[in-house]
Amino acid sequence: MTKLIVQIPCFNEEATLAETIADIPRQIEGVDTLEILVIDDGSTDRTIEIARANGADHIVANAKNLGLAQSFQKGLDACLSRGADIIVNTDGDNQYCGADIPKLIAPLIAGKADIAVGDRRPGEIAHFSPLKRALQKLGSRAVGGLAGADVADAVSGFRAFTREAAMGITVRSAFSYTTETLIQAGHNRRIIVSVPIRTNKVERPSRLFRSIPHFLSRTGQTMLRAYAMYQPLKIFLGLGVLLMAAGLLPIVRFLVHYAAGDGAGMIQSLILGGVLFLIGGICAMFALIADLIAYNRQLLELTLERVRKIEYAIDQNDRAFAKKKRFPAERLRDELSQLKVRIGGHAGGQAGPR
Repeated sequence: MTKLIVQIPCFNEEATLAETIADIPRQIEGVDTLEILVIDDGSTDRTIEIARANGADHIVANAKNLGLAQSFQKGLDACLSRGADIIVNTDGDNQYCGADIPKLIAPLIAGKADIAVGDRRPGEIAHFSPLKRALQKLGSRAVGGLAGADVADAVSGFRAFTREAAMGITVRSAFSYTTETLIQAGHNRRIIVSVPIRTNKVERPSRLFRSIPHFLSRTGQTMLRAYAMYQPLKIFLGLGVLLMAAGLLPIVRFLVHYAAGDGAGMIQSLILGGVLFLIGGICAMFALIADLIAYNRQLLELTLERVRKIEYAIDQNDRAFAKKKRFPAERLRDELSQLKVRIGGHAGGQAGPR
Protein backbone atom coordinates (compact mmCIF):
# COMPACT_ATOMS: atom_id res chain seq x y z
CA MET A 1 0.00 0.00 0.00
CA THR A 2 1.58 3.27 -1.16
CA LYS A 3 0.42 6.44 0.53
CA LEU A 4 1.10 9.83 -1.05
CA ILE A 5 0.61 13.10 0.79
CA VAL A 6 0.81 16.39 -1.11
CA GLN A 7 1.85 19.20 1.21
CA ILE A 8 1.16 22.85 0.42
CA PRO A 9 2.89 25.54 2.52
CA CYS A 10 0.69 28.66 2.45
CA PHE A 11 0.79 32.25 3.61
CA ASN A 12 -2.25 34.33 2.63
CA GLU A 13 -3.10 32.22 -0.42
CA GLU A 14 -6.92 32.52 -0.34
CA ALA A 15 -6.98 33.73 -3.95
CA THR A 16 -5.16 30.73 -5.46
CA LEU A 17 -5.37 27.84 -2.98
CA ALA A 18 -8.69 26.49 -4.24
CA GLU A 19 -7.31 26.26 -7.76
CA THR A 20 -4.11 24.65 -6.50
CA ILE A 21 -6.02 21.93 -4.64
CA ALA A 22 -8.42 21.35 -7.53
CA ASP A 23 -5.47 20.79 -9.87
CA ILE A 24 -4.16 17.86 -7.80
CA PRO A 25 -5.27 14.49 -9.21
CA ARG A 26 -7.01 12.31 -6.63
CA GLN A 27 -6.13 9.02 -8.32
CA ILE A 28 -2.62 8.16 -9.49
CA GLU A 29 -1.39 4.84 -10.83
CA GLY A 30 0.83 3.14 -8.26
CA VAL A 31 -0.66 5.16 -5.38
CA ASP A 32 -3.29 3.55 -3.16
CA THR A 33 -4.04 6.54 -0.93
CA LEU A 34 -3.65 10.23 -1.72
CA GLU A 35 -4.14 12.97 0.86
CA ILE A 36 -3.59 16.74 0.87
CA LEU A 37 -1.98 18.56 3.79
CA VAL A 38 -1.98 22.37 4.01
CA ILE A 39 0.54 24.17 6.23
CA ASP A 40 -0.87 27.59 7.10
CA ASP A 41 2.02 29.86 8.05
CA GLY A 42 0.13 32.32 10.22
CA SER A 43 -2.11 33.64 7.43
CA THR A 44 -4.32 36.63 8.15
CA ASP A 45 -6.81 35.90 5.37
CA ARG A 46 -9.22 32.99 4.71
CA THR A 47 -6.55 30.46 3.74
CA ILE A 48 -7.62 27.86 6.34
CA GLU A 49 -11.30 28.23 5.43
CA ILE A 50 -10.50 27.80 1.74
CA ALA A 51 -8.39 24.73 2.49
CA ARG A 52 -11.18 23.05 4.45
CA ALA A 53 -13.87 23.97 1.92
CA ASN A 54 -11.87 22.55 -0.98
CA GLY A 55 -11.05 19.13 0.43
CA ALA A 56 -7.75 19.42 2.29
CA ASP A 57 -7.46 16.26 4.41
CA HIS A 58 -5.12 17.77 7.01
CA ILE A 59 -4.27 21.30 8.13
CA VAL A 60 -1.23 22.30 10.17
CA ALA A 61 -1.60 25.86 11.44
CA ASN A 62 1.38 27.88 12.69
CA ALA A 63 0.47 30.25 15.52
CA LYS A 64 2.60 32.90 13.82
CA ASN A 65 4.52 33.33 10.59
CA LEU A 66 7.60 31.10 10.76
CA GLY A 67 8.74 31.43 7.16
CA LEU A 68 8.75 29.05 4.22
CA ALA A 69 11.68 26.88 5.35
CA GLN A 70 10.29 26.03 8.78
CA SER A 71 6.77 25.54 7.40
CA PHE A 72 8.21 23.08 4.90
CA GLN A 73 9.91 21.15 7.73
CA LYS A 74 6.72 21.08 9.79
CA GLY A 75 4.90 19.74 6.76
CA LEU A 76 7.43 16.93 6.32
CA ASP A 77 7.10 15.96 9.96
CA ALA A 78 3.31 15.96 9.73
CA CYS A 79 3.32 13.86 6.55
CA LEU A 80 5.72 11.32 8.03
CA SER A 81 3.71 11.00 11.24
CA ARG A 82 0.64 10.28 9.09
CA GLY A 83 2.39 7.41 7.35
CA ALA A 84 3.30 8.95 3.99
CA ASP A 85 5.43 6.74 1.74
CA ILE A 86 5.92 9.58 -0.75
CA ILE A 87 5.68 13.30 -0.04
CA VAL A 88 5.12 15.90 -2.75
CA ASN A 89 5.66 19.58 -2.01
CA THR A 90 3.99 22.25 -4.12
CA ASP A 91 3.29 25.97 -3.73
CA GLY A 92 -0.04 27.50 -2.81
CA ASP A 93 0.17 30.13 -5.57
CA ASN A 94 -0.64 27.51 -8.24
CA GLN A 95 2.68 28.06 -9.99
CA TYR A 96 3.12 24.34 -10.63
CA CYS A 97 0.72 22.13 -12.56
CA GLY A 98 -0.67 19.58 -10.12
CA ALA A 99 -1.51 17.33 -13.08
CA ASP A 100 2.24 16.67 -13.38
CA ILE A 101 2.44 14.96 -9.99
CA PRO A 102 2.24 11.45 -11.55
CA LYS A 103 5.19 12.34 -13.76
CA LEU A 104 7.10 13.77 -10.81
CA ILE A 105 6.72 10.73 -8.56
CA ALA A 106 7.25 8.13 -11.30
CA PRO A 107 11.03 7.73 -10.65
CA LEU A 108 10.33 7.26 -6.93
CA ILE A 109 7.66 4.63 -7.48
CA ALA A 110 9.99 2.81 -9.88
CA GLY A 111 12.74 2.84 -7.24
CA LYS A 112 15.10 4.85 -9.46
CA ALA A 113 15.37 7.95 -7.26
CA ASP A 114 14.96 9.18 -3.70
CA ILE A 115 14.15 12.78 -4.59
CA ALA A 116 12.62 14.23 -7.76
CA VAL A 117 12.81 17.96 -8.47
CA GLY A 118 10.43 19.54 -10.94
CA ASP A 119 12.36 21.24 -13.74
CA ARG A 120 10.52 24.35 -14.89
CA ARG A 121 13.13 24.81 -17.66
CA PRO A 122 13.76 28.42 -16.59
CA GLY A 123 15.60 29.19 -19.81
CA GLU A 124 12.36 28.65 -21.75
CA ILE A 125 9.92 30.52 -19.48
CA ALA A 126 8.77 33.58 -21.41
CA HIS A 127 7.98 35.81 -18.43
CA PHE A 128 11.46 35.30 -16.90
CA SER A 129 13.88 38.12 -17.71
CA PRO A 130 17.18 37.24 -19.44
CA LEU A 131 19.03 38.05 -16.20
CA LYS A 132 16.78 35.76 -14.17
CA ARG A 133 17.22 32.94 -16.67
CA ALA A 134 21.00 33.27 -16.55
CA LEU A 135 21.05 33.41 -12.75
CA GLN A 136 18.77 30.38 -12.46
CA LYS A 137 21.05 28.36 -14.72
CA LEU A 138 24.24 29.44 -12.95
CA GLY A 139 22.73 28.90 -9.49
CA SER A 140 21.44 25.43 -10.36
CA ARG A 141 24.89 24.41 -11.58
CA ALA A 142 26.44 25.69 -8.36
CA VAL A 143 23.95 23.84 -6.15
CA GLY A 144 24.30 20.70 -8.25
CA GLY A 145 28.06 20.84 -7.84
CA LEU A 146 27.78 21.21 -4.06
CA ALA A 147 25.20 18.42 -3.86
CA GLY A 148 27.05 16.12 -6.26
CA ALA A 149 23.96 15.78 -8.46
CA ASP A 150 22.70 17.00 -11.82
CA VAL A 151 19.97 19.47 -10.81
CA ALA A 152 18.41 21.50 -13.62
CA ASP A 153 16.23 23.79 -11.46
CA ALA A 154 17.60 23.88 -7.92
CA VAL A 155 15.14 26.43 -6.51
CA SER A 156 12.02 24.70 -7.78
CA GLY A 157 9.56 24.08 -4.96
CA PHE A 158 7.78 21.30 -6.84
CA ARG A 159 9.55 18.18 -5.59
CA ALA A 160 8.90 14.68 -4.30
CA PHE A 161 10.61 12.68 -1.53
CA THR A 162 10.54 9.04 -0.54
CA ARG A 163 9.84 8.36 3.11
CA GLU A 164 13.48 7.43 3.76
CA ALA A 165 14.79 10.58 2.07
CA ALA A 166 12.38 12.79 4.03
CA MET A 167 13.45 11.13 7.28
CA GLY A 168 16.99 12.40 6.76
CA ILE A 169 16.08 16.03 6.10
CA THR A 170 16.50 18.63 8.83
CA VAL A 171 16.00 22.20 7.61
CA ARG A 172 17.70 24.83 9.75
CA SER A 173 17.51 27.79 7.36
CA ALA A 174 15.12 30.63 8.11
CA PHE A 175 14.89 31.57 4.41
CA SER A 176 14.22 28.72 1.99
CA TYR A 177 14.50 24.95 2.04
CA THR A 178 15.25 24.43 -1.66
CA THR A 179 19.06 24.57 -1.80
CA GLU A 180 19.72 23.34 1.74
CA THR A 181 17.71 20.13 1.29
CA LEU A 182 19.49 19.29 -1.97
CA ILE A 183 22.98 19.79 -0.48
CA GLN A 184 21.97 17.79 2.58
CA ALA A 185 20.47 14.98 0.50
CA GLY A 186 23.47 14.89 -1.80
CA HIS A 187 25.85 14.38 1.12
CA ASN A 188 23.52 11.70 2.47
CA ARG A 189 24.04 9.82 -0.81
CA ARG A 190 20.44 10.20 -1.95
CA ILE A 191 19.67 9.82 -5.65
CA ILE A 192 18.30 13.12 -7.01
CA VAL A 193 16.72 13.45 -10.45
CA SER A 194 15.16 16.30 -12.40
CA VAL A 195 11.75 15.87 -14.04
CA PRO A 196 10.47 18.36 -16.66
CA ILE A 197 7.16 19.89 -15.51
CA ARG A 198 4.75 22.59 -16.62
CA THR A 199 4.08 25.86 -14.84
CA ASN A 200 1.38 28.48 -14.66
CA LYS A 201 2.15 32.18 -14.78
CA VAL A 202 2.04 33.79 -11.35
CA GLU A 203 0.97 37.43 -11.44
CA ARG A 204 1.90 38.55 -7.93
CA PRO A 205 5.55 39.16 -6.96
CA SER A 206 7.39 36.69 -4.76
CA ARG A 207 6.89 37.06 -1.00
CA LEU A 208 10.13 35.21 -0.28
CA PHE A 209 12.52 37.97 -1.38
CA ARG A 210 12.37 41.69 -2.12
CA SER A 211 14.72 41.78 -5.10
CA ILE A 212 17.17 39.66 -7.07
CA PRO A 213 20.20 40.93 -5.06
CA HIS A 214 18.35 40.06 -1.85
CA PHE A 215 17.57 36.58 -3.17
CA LEU A 216 21.17 36.01 -4.27
CA SER A 217 22.50 37.16 -0.90
CA ARG A 218 20.19 34.96 1.17
CA THR A 219 20.55 31.94 -1.11
CA GLY A 220 24.34 32.30 -1.19
CA GLN A 221 24.45 32.39 2.62
CA THR A 222 22.27 29.29 2.83
CA MET A 223 24.41 27.40 0.30
CA LEU A 224 27.67 28.31 2.03
CA ARG A 225 26.34 27.43 5.47
CA ALA A 226 24.89 24.10 4.29
CA TYR A 227 28.07 23.12 2.47
CA ALA A 228 30.25 24.16 5.43
CA MET A 229 28.24 21.84 7.65
CA TYR A 230 29.30 18.82 5.62
CA GLN A 231 32.62 19.82 4.03
CA PRO A 232 34.30 22.23 6.48
CA LEU A 233 37.72 20.67 5.91
CA LYS A 234 37.72 21.64 2.25
CA ILE A 235 36.60 25.22 2.95
CA PHE A 236 38.79 26.14 5.91
CA LEU A 237 41.83 24.08 4.95
CA GLY A 238 41.73 25.55 1.45
CA LEU A 239 41.50 29.05 2.89
CA GLY A 240 44.35 28.31 5.29
CA VAL A 241 46.62 26.98 2.57
CA LEU A 242 45.82 29.99 0.38
CA LEU A 243 46.71 32.43 3.18
CA MET A 244 49.91 30.58 4.04
CA ALA A 245 50.96 30.58 0.39
CA ALA A 246 50.24 34.32 0.20
CA GLY A 247 52.32 34.81 3.35
CA LEU A 248 55.26 32.91 1.93
CA LEU A 249 55.68 35.34 -0.96
CA PRO A 250 56.69 38.42 1.08
CA ILE A 251 58.75 36.18 3.41
CA VAL A 252 60.72 34.84 0.44
CA ARG A 253 61.09 38.40 -0.84
CA PHE A 254 62.58 39.44 2.48
CA LEU A 255 64.95 36.47 2.55
CA VAL A 256 66.19 37.18 -0.97
CA HIS A 257 66.95 40.80 -0.11
CA TYR A 258 68.43 39.80 3.24
CA ALA A 259 70.79 37.39 1.53
CA ALA A 260 71.82 40.20 -0.80
CA GLY A 261 72.57 42.41 2.21
CA ASP A 262 69.53 44.65 1.78
CA GLY A 263 67.16 43.10 4.32
CA ALA A 264 66.86 46.13 6.59
CA GLY A 265 64.52 47.91 4.20
CA MET A 266 62.30 44.87 3.72
CA ILE A 267 61.20 44.29 7.30
CA GLN A 268 57.60 45.20 6.33
CA SER A 269 57.51 42.21 3.98
CA LEU A 270 58.62 39.92 6.79
CA ILE A 271 55.90 41.25 9.12
CA LEU A 272 53.16 41.02 6.47
CA GLY A 273 54.20 37.53 5.44
CA GLY A 274 54.40 36.36 9.06
CA VAL A 275 50.90 37.65 9.83
CA LEU A 276 49.38 36.02 6.74
CA PHE A 277 51.18 32.74 7.44
CA LEU A 278 50.00 32.75 11.05
CA ILE A 279 46.38 33.43 10.08
CA GLY A 280 46.58 30.64 7.50
CA GLY A 281 47.87 28.24 10.15
CA ILE A 282 44.98 29.16 12.46
CA CYS A 283 42.50 28.52 9.64
CA ALA A 284 44.08 25.10 9.07
CA MET A 285 43.65 24.30 12.76
CA PHE A 286 40.03 25.44 12.59
CA ALA A 287 39.57 23.12 9.61
CA LEU A 288 40.49 20.07 11.69
CA ILE A 289 38.19 21.12 14.55
CA ALA A 290 35.32 21.89 12.18
CA ASP A 291 35.76 18.52 10.48
CA LEU A 292 35.39 16.75 13.82
CA ILE A 293 32.27 18.81 14.55
CA ALA A 294 30.85 17.92 11.12
CA TYR A 295 31.45 14.23 11.83
CA ASN A 296 29.65 14.63 15.15
CA ARG A 297 26.78 16.34 13.32
CA GLN A 298 26.43 13.35 11.02
CA LEU A 299 26.16 11.05 14.04
CA LEU A 300 23.52 13.35 15.52
CA GLU A 301 21.55 13.30 12.27
CA LEU A 302 21.62 9.49 12.21
CA THR A 303 20.39 9.47 15.81
CA LEU A 304 17.66 11.98 14.98
CA GLU A 305 16.57 9.88 12.01
CA ARG A 306 16.26 6.78 14.18
CA VAL A 307 14.33 8.72 16.82
CA ARG A 308 11.97 9.92 14.11
CA LYS A 309 11.38 6.36 12.92
CA ILE A 310 10.48 5.25 16.43
CA GLU A 311 8.29 8.29 17.00
CA TYR A 312 6.39 7.91 13.74
CA ALA A 313 5.94 4.17 14.32
CA ILE A 314 4.38 4.96 17.70
CA ASP A 315 2.16 7.60 16.09
CA GLN A 316 0.87 5.16 13.48
CA ASN A 317 0.53 2.00 15.58
CA ASP A 318 -0.48 3.26 19.01
CA ARG A 319 -2.27 6.59 18.45
CA ALA A 320 -5.80 5.22 18.70
CA PHE A 321 -5.05 3.12 21.79
CA ALA A 322 -3.06 5.89 23.48
CA LYS A 323 -6.02 8.28 23.18
CA LYS A 324 -8.26 5.91 25.16
CA LYS A 325 -5.82 5.11 27.94
CA ARG A 326 -2.70 6.60 29.48
CA PHE A 327 -0.55 3.91 27.93
CA PRO A 328 3.26 4.07 28.31
CA ALA A 329 3.55 4.46 24.54
CA GLU A 330 2.10 7.95 24.81
CA ARG A 331 4.65 8.98 27.40
CA LEU A 332 7.41 7.38 25.32
CA ARG A 333 6.30 9.41 22.29
CA ASP A 334 6.46 12.63 24.33
CA GLU A 335 9.95 11.79 25.59
CA LEU A 336 11.15 10.96 22.08
CA SER A 337 9.69 14.23 20.80
CA GLN A 338 11.64 16.19 23.40
CA LEU A 339 14.80 14.23 22.59
CA LYS A 340 14.33 14.96 18.89
CA VAL A 341 14.09 18.70 19.58
CA ARG A 342 17.27 18.63 21.66
CA ILE A 343 19.17 16.62 19.04
CA GLY A 344 17.87 18.85 16.24
CA GLY A 345 19.08 21.92 18.12
CA HIS A 346 22.55 20.43 18.57
CA ALA A 347 22.70 19.35 14.91
CA GLY A 348 21.70 22.80 13.72
CA GLY A 349 24.38 24.44 15.82
CA GLN A 350 27.26 22.31 14.67
CA ALA A 351 28.06 24.23 11.52
CA GLY A 352 31.71 24.70 12.40
CA PRO A 353 33.55 28.02 12.59
CA ARG A 354 32.64 30.59 9.96
